[in-house]
Amino acid sequence: MHRQVLLLATAQALFQTASALVMTVGALAARHITAAPHQLATAPIAAMFLGTLVTTIPASKLMARSGRRRGFVTGALLGALAGIVAASGIYAGSLLVLSLGTLLFGASQAFAQFYRFAAAEVSDDEFRPRAISLVLGGGVVAALLGPALGTLGEPLLQPAYTGSFLILAATSVIAAGVLAALRIPTPKPETTRSEVRPLLTIMRQPTYAVALFGAATGAGVMVLAMTATPLAMVHHDHSLSGATKVIQAHVLGMFLPSFFTGSLIARFGVLRVMATGAALLSGHVLVTFSGTGFASFTGALVLLGVGWNFLYIGGTTLLTTTYRPAERANAQAAHDLTIFAVGLVSSLSAGALLQAIGWQRMNALLLPWTFTAILAVAWLGRRQRRSGAT
Repeated sequence: MHRQVLLLATAQALFQTASALVMTVGALAARHITAAPHQLATAPIAAMFLGTLVTTIPASKLMARSGRRRGFVTGALLGALAGIVAASGIYAGSLLVLSLGTLLFGASQAFAQFYRFAAAEVSDDEFRPRAISLVLGGGVVAALLGPALGTLGEPLLQPAYTGSFLILAATSVIAAGVLAALRIPTPKPETTRSEVRPLLTIMRQPTYAVALFGAATGAGVMVLAMTATPLAMVHHDHSLSGATKVIQAHVLGMFLPSFFTGSLIARFGVLRVMATGAALLSGHVLVTFSGTGFASFTGALVLLGVGWNFLYIGGTTLLTTTYRPAERANAQAAHDLTIFAVGLVSSLSAGALLQAIGWQRMNALLLPWTFTAILAVAWLGRRQRRSGAT
């Protein structure tokens, strides 16, 4: 059990390194090869989320039939192909080909998002929250390596950022080698269809709905702000090096708490942790009002990362209580499909909102969303207490 979780955490570290690299340089690379930088600069990021969106259900179905290891290795190899295609797009000066590359990376991401569920499946009830946390904790490596590798690759080959995406390809190949060592049993065929409830029945459960809304809030708010951050910082006269440091601090905020989030859930309960996460996202917005200096960007993005962590791990932990083993493929796919649909909309709108209303007003629009998440978690907690009382 612990060996499988360690392999999944290592693969997560490599995947998140590649993801952080794309988030750091994707929009900046696009800005060099498009005549409309503000409107189209975030197109590669949006394409990444579109790739995840359209691949999530097929990825889940493939792994339900063929097993986690085969699916995860397939996803990592897609990531390697993505890096090569994206680098080719930059070399050819084609935003379309660059976006095709990030679209393929999004397909790779669809497989990688199931690492945390695989960790839950190989763990017992007591270890499950910590297993999910430890796998996501692999992203701490990404905080240090992802933005740094993106910056390292900028001048490595010409045109700028070609080398960054070739580094992404190499990272994905290494991840495929790690995942090939997994030994997770291939699932047995489902015995009877009567064990599987309709998907809408599963999703209508209050616990499922709140788990999904909480995770989608964390993802949507995080993607919108994180996608816009490098562009906003360059607009406010910060260097690429400064933007890289802020993204590193943000990714640390996303993943460093993972080493104790599971323990916090065990001690205080999953709903309290999720409510705290939504409050931290609100804190991110408030810190952006303090200005556009380096400290303001850094403080806001750290809160953004920690808030996402609490909501994402909390939402995943809560979600695993809402479906039967035979239902997990559909329930997990619907959950992640919704999250990445939200991420797609957030990434598509980031550049346009930033240009139209500026960094601070763009973030202010997020407050009603984060407050609603707090209310939803509080409502579920009250409902569960009343149910327990009766």
